[in-house]
Amino acid sequence: MEADALKARLSSELSAESVEVSLEGDRAAIVVVADVFEGLSRVKRQQMVYRYLNDSITSGVIHAVTITAKAPSER
Repeated sequence: MEADALKARLSSELSAESVEVSLEGDRAAIVVVADVFEGLSRVKRQQMVYRYLNDSITSGVIHAVTITAKAPSER
């Protein structure tokens, strides 16, 4: 999955205020700011993002992921 496609998917699925995706080989760095994260633990937020990465991880396209998921109030 390309960075732009992943960014579009996360933006759409999470109704995100902002999404940044950086792909280097099989490593991804993702920063998502979305209202849906308000009041959730860090683990729950990451699980929500991982849900949309599962196909890419399972297929080996993405091997390592760094996720920063914040609510708008935490900017």
